[in-house]
Amino acid sequence: MSLTPLLSASSVIQIHAGAAIAAFVIGALVLWRRKGTALHKALGRIWVVLMLVVATSALFINEIRTIGPFSPIHLFVIVTYVGIGRGLWAIIIKRDVAAHRSAMQAVYVGALLLTGAFTLLPGRRMHDVLFGADAGWTPSLIAIGLALVATMMLWRRLRRQAIPPQMLRP
Repeated sequence: MSLTPLLSASSVIQIHAGAAIAAFVIGALVLWRRKGTALHKALGRIWVVLMLVVATSALFINEIRTIGPFSPIHLFVIVTYVGIGRGLWAIIIKRDVAAHRSAMQAVYVGALLLTGAFTLLPGRRMHDVLFGADAGWTPSLIAIGLALVATMMLWRRLRRQAIPPQMLRP
């Protein structure tokens, strides 16, 4: 592991990666700690700001160009904005805790875990940081496989928590 590829990157990439890592950690705390507390609300607000920084900074990272300066991964910017907007609307305007929970969990899983897994592909900066530029596909495939399994397990666990217990009975 070497931070050199990240430290030699542009400031936009450094901001993007730093905000994504912080959002990953803080989001996990928000998901697993007790809900509705002052700490939950404070960490949630920080997480939302971090996610907006992650999404917005992604617009300025154009190393992979498929459609003009953008690539398919930039669709996650829209997904993130919409998900954050839905989550905030649900809790602030509608006072719908279930919709808020669902939207925020979806953003965490989709915008952080799934997209984060694909930054581990060879040729990508985080692959070079974690495994080294010459590591090849094997560590990437293992890490992506583990990330996908963890994502699916987390998603199932979060969905189970969102469903009232009486609906789980046969």
